[in-house]
Amino acid sequence: QVQLVESGGGLVQSGGSLRLSCAASGSIFVVYATDWYRQAPGKQRELVAGITEDGDTEYADSVKGRFTISRDNAKNTVYLQMNSLKPEDTAVYYCNARGRRELGVYFERWGPGTQVTVSS
Repeated sequence: QVQLVESGGGLVQSGGSLRLSCAASGSIFVVYATDWYRQAPGKQRELVAGITEDGDTEYADSVKGRFTISRDNAKNTVYLQMNSLKPEDTAVYYCNARGRRELGVYFERWGPGTQVTVSS
C-alpha cells in the first residue's frame, strides 16, 4: 500500500510563512508527479502547485511568486514553501501523488490534509 501524510500546517499571521511536507510511504517504485490542492470552506478544491519527477513545476496564478514547490526524490517527499501568506490562503491543504508501485502497479493517492489558517 502507498500512503501520503501531510504535515506543517498551522496558524500564522498575515505575511508569515509555513512549509508543508507531503511524505509518501509504502512499496513505491517511482512517483511521477505530486500536486498540492487546497479547499476553503464552501469552495471547491483547487490546484495550488504541482511538480513532476523531472522537477517541472506549475503554480496557480494566485500563489505565483509566493509559494515554491520542491521535492526530495530520495525521501519521496514534496514540500510547499508558502511565504507572504494572506487570509485568503486559509484552507485545508491536500497532496495528491501518482506513480507506480514496486510491482509496476499504477497508484494515485490523496493525503488526509493539513489545516492552514492565516489571521489578518
